[in-house]
Amino acid sequence: MGSCSMALAASGFVLSPNVVTNSLSSRSNTMVMFPTKNINGSSSRLVSVRAADEAASVAAPAPVGEVSKKPPPVGPKRGTKVKILRRESYWYKESGSVVAVDQDPKTRYPVVVRFNKVNYANVSTNNYALDEVVEVK
Repeated sequence: MGSCSMALAASGFVLSPNVVTNSLSSRSNTMVMFPTKNINGSSSRLVSVRAADEAASVAAPAPVGEVSKKPPPVGPKRGTKVKILRRESYWYKESGSVVAVDQDPKTRYPVVVRFNKVNYANVSTNNYALDEVVEVK
């Protein structure tokens, strides 16, 4: 132990044992010193770390009666036929089948539609907003 403390002292890193306080709490303090090279003459910095109570670190279990409910799905279901209402689209007023619908409300174009016909770039799928597609029966 003595040689270990000397090695730590020689390296400039000092770790002191837990400090006992007179308070009634069960928290423990740990003091760590890191040497710094300041021009103004200060040669060390004291850092105090507090350990949290073990009882406080344990999360409370979720109530048994409450179950997180998922919101209802948004947009057309997968596989349904939809008509495209976006005027600048190659497939305007044509129908395609829904491949997937992203349920994230922040997504601008959540509906992925696949068509039988390819466009000029040889692509047969495109993403559309919810208001740019209408289900066809």
